[in-house]
Parts: sequence; structure tokens; C-alpha cells
Amino acid sequence: MTANNTSALTVFVEGIGLVGPGLSNWEDGRDKLRGQSPYVSAATVLQSPMSLPAAERRRAGAVIKVSLAVGHEAVNAAGMQAADLPSVFTSSSGDGVNCHDICSTLASSDRLISPTRFHNSVHNAASGYWSISTGATPTSSVLCAHDGSFSAGLLEAIAQATVDNTAVLLVAYDTHYPEPLYSKRPVSDTLGVALVLSPQRSERSLARLTLSAADCLTDAPVDVLTDPALEFLRHTIPAARALPLLQRIAVQQTTTVVLDYLDAMRLAVDVARP
Repeated sequence: MTANNTSALTVFVEGIGLVGPGLSNWEDGRDKLRGQSPYVSAATVLQSPMSLPAAERRRAGAVIKVSLAVGHEAVNAAGMQAADLPSVFTSSSGDGVNCHDICSTLASSDRLISPTRFHNSVHNAASGYWSISTGATPTSSVLCAHDGSFSAGLLEAIAQATVDNTAVLLVAYDTHYPEPLYSKRPVSDTLGVALVLSPQRSERSLARLTLSAADCLTDAPVDVLTDPALEFLRHTIPAARALPLLQRIAVQQTTTVVLDYLDAMRLAVDVARP
């Protein structure tokens, strides 16, 4: 299927980035999703984003660190230039720690909020830091759809890649919320996923993804993971709703995977070898 087939949208996965609890990168995650090595949950380790200038690096919180880490991993794996790629950034709730710190300041006697806290509070902060990091000037869309944010971003990125006939970077991420916000929004740790999606197949292609206009939106139950620890991760961090799709890519399985999207509507993605 090609971009001019109006009954379906098809893209090829050219690169993947992954960082999360017990998952250090896509290669590590791929082996664990395949069952080739055991998955053991551990706190997410985030590296300082060396692609940023020193001043911005000091201001970077978990949202910036995780989104840049997975974005660079996916783009490098795809063998593309980050500066040339339009992007889609999607997150269920943005920077939980920064939100907590701003709320704590507003509830104190000293209600002055630092400029760094303020500019890191906007939902497009990760996209902005990505542009600084890479020099990227193409369009960047920034989305939020609560627990369906990964699927919303995937829909947007696939549509852009096919309609505009260009490779697109998708970055999905969530970070933990401290108490007392955690009791209302229990996201326990940080996880990020990135996909480079292209309308053309290449020698680097990892999988073919197709959305059928007739049945990509479905009321079928979502796919879950058989490993209890991975399924707990999928269920508790919204960006980890991507894991069933990543698992099908890892095992090179031709199938349809159903992902969380809206309360009464899921997203069905056909996955095949490239």
C-alpha cells in the first residue's frame, strides 16, 4: 500500500529509541520484549543531554532528558539528519516534577516563580529543546490525549509521513509525579519512546505499519503483555502503551495490534515485516 491509496496509510519504521524503568535503550528493550533476557524493573536512568549547550543542559529536567535521549537514538538508528525531520511530540501530562515545584511555590509565602520553571512548564518544552539540540526547523506538532497520547501521536505522525511524503520523528514520553499529585495522577517513573517513520522502505526498515481507514478505530480489547512486570509497566506509564507495538516489531510478527486510545475507542495497527 502506498500514500496515494486512500483506504490505508502505510509507513516504515526506520529507527527506534527507548528509555524507561529497567530499559536502557532499544537494543536492551528489544531483547527483553522478545524474552531473550529477563525484564527486571529498576528506576529509569537519564543521561545529561550533551547535545544541548551548557546553559540549557543545566536547566533540563526529566522531560527534556528522556525526549532527547530517545529522539537521538531513533534518528541515529535511521541514519537520518535530525535537523531535516518534522516531528510529533506527545505526552499525557508533561513535566510532573516541574508542575509540583510550581504548585509548591504558589502555595508558599514566596510566590515568585523562576523563569526556568515557567518556560519548562509549557507542553511544547521538549519540542523546543529538541530544536535547540539539533537545529531542526521543520514543523513540530505537540499533542496531549491523556492515556491515549501515544496513539494520538502515532496517528498524527503516520498521517504526516504519508500525506507530506516525508520521514517524521515521533517522540512519546511521560515522567513521574511526586506526592501529593501522585495520588491523583499515579505515574511512577519516566519512560520515553521514539520512532522514525518513513513513507518509503529502506535497507534499515524494521517494520511496516498500516492504518486501515475502514477499521483502524475499533472497540476491540487492547493487547496486553504476557510478562507481568512488563504489563505493569504498560499499564502504569501512559507512554508505555507503545510496548505491545514495540514487541510485535521486536519479534518480527505479522499481526494487528490494538493500542489504548480513547475511553470507548482503540487504535488497530497492522504490523508486518518491511
